[in-house]
Amino acid sequence: MSEPVNDNEFEDGNIDNYKVSAKKTVDEYKNLDAEDESLAKWKASLGLSSDVLPLEFPGDKRKVVVLKIQLLVDTEPKPIEFDLTSEETIKELSSKRYKVKEKSTYKLKIIFKVQHEIITGLRYVQYIKKAGIAVDKIDDHLGSYAPNTSAKPFYEVELPESEAPSGMLARGKYSAVSKFIDDDKMNHLTLNWGVEIVKK
Repeated sequence: MSEPVNDNEFEDGNIDNYKVSAKKTVDEYKNLDAEDESLAKWKASLGLSSDVLPLEFPGDKRKVVVLKIQLLVDTEPKPIEFDLTSEETIKELSSKRYKVKEKSTYKLKIIFKVQHEIITGLRYVQYIKKAGIAVDKIDDHLGSYAPNTSAKPFYEVELPESEAPSGMLARGKYSAVSKFIDDDKMNHLTLNWGVEIVKK
């Protein structure tokens, strides 16, 4: 469920004061300076000249629909996949801990779609805790995206690689809160999940 972001949720309090101009609908962008050839090429690069896909389901008001997240770990033969297509599977995530070997290299792959309007400045923000104590924060810019089309039915973004901590004190269960936030400070999804760092 989308919701405005409360600045107090950010521990460092460092949120850009950049002012975003008024949003335009996809149809407004399509009709903007239709005779301008260079602008037409720019709009085509955003996917605005193609047929936009229908909503994920009728009446769906979400603008960013995160379909799944894959945890890619170099010591695992297959990705650990989080199915985010239903409220039930999203709720189940908070009670699970996925095992990751210490010192392994891992990264997240996010698969999502955009609908209704262009989303600008989408970010992936994640807070990580161990035993209730904050140990890390990730804030990665994913980019700006037009609504998906038949030619581009979804988007895939891979986050930078990280190395799992190692040592007796580093092993154990970690909890994470992940959010997808855009330039308008709209939070499109909040996920509670976690991993368990185990001996190599």
